Amino acid sequence: MPPVHVDPWGVALADIATTDTATGTADALTADTFARVTDSILASVGRVIDGKPDAVRSALVCLLAEGHLLIEDVPGVGKTMLARALAASVDATVRRIQFTPDLLPGDVTGVSVFNPVDREFEFKPGAIFAHIVIADEINRSSPKTQSALLEAMEEGQVTVDGQTHMLPDPFLVVATQNPLEMEGTYALPEAQRDRFMMRISMGYPDSRSEALMLRQRDTVNPLDAIAPVASASRIAELVAWARAVHVAPTIEDYAVALAGATRTHSDLRLGASPRATLQLVRAAKVWAALDGRGFVIPDDITALLIPVFSHRLIPTRSAGGARARTAADAIASILERIAGSVRVPIAARQ
Repeated sequence: MPPVHVDPWGVALADIATTDTATGTADALTADTFARVTDSILASVGRVIDGKPDAVRSALVCLLAEGHLLIEDVPGVGKTMLARALAASVDATVRRIQFTPDLLPGDVTGVSVFNPVDREFEFKPGAIFAHIVIADEINRSSPKTQSALLEAMEEGQVTVDGQTHMLPDPFLVVATQNPLEMEGTYALPEAQRDRFMMRISMGYPDSRSEALMLRQRDTVNPLDAIAPVASASRIAELVAWARAVHVAPTIEDYAVALAGATRTHSDLRLGASPRATLQLVRAAKVWAALDGRGFVIPDDITALLIPVFSHRLIPTRSAGGARARTAADAIASILERIAGSVRVPIAARQ
């Protein structure tokens, strides 16, 4: 009988018996195993993305929470490198799509091609058919091409000519984009932004990290030194483990209250969707699991609020046309008003 753990709410969490396909040996997925594998992934990506632990952790959270990640920043700060480092650390299928103005939806999803021998149409899968898809500079393609990702990101499938084709599991889209003010970019529509679980920015490296980059990358590509540390099947098991993390009703009420407050805030034209609330809680489960807990606390929700909510919110505009406040400002005011009202068991604060 597998060992059983009990969280402060008295919910039993049994260990999951699994098999690692990389070794072919049986291995019980325990909290220690979860920590060992996730630490290995974080360390592997961290060797390439030095000095950005929050960005690396956010990428792993999206992978294990079955979400998708949008990385928005100026050129040259490591957006694509982060996506490639994560992909290289997992022994899974990886495809990169360079989004350009002439990219067509069929290039992403696939097309039906007539076979003159069989006299039938055959489906030729597009680049979206992979465990990890790097959508590089996604806002340089037209809205029509961007929309080709909608069904894939939400339902894990692609429909072409009336036929539905399932995507691999796990499935993660890591998209990069330049700021919308830059020339040659197309703003992602609200429906597309809402499909991304989190949006993060890399920011410029500190002086120590930038100097280290100059010394280490003069003649060597850091990606060449990365070897996979987890198989696709192991990632699926980590996903299942994180999904079993307990969320108390008070925590759920807290997440719902935060989302509801964005919909009535005077500084916001568009608030968080129900999908955003669901993804906030899913991400918080992974965040808690990475901290070695089998239960979510309010701090997990608070830590993820800006990366999960901010890209979905649209601030109001002043009479002069300028935005009165940013989405982050509105979130901060909501937290100040609501955060103190949630109550959780004392055991959760220990």
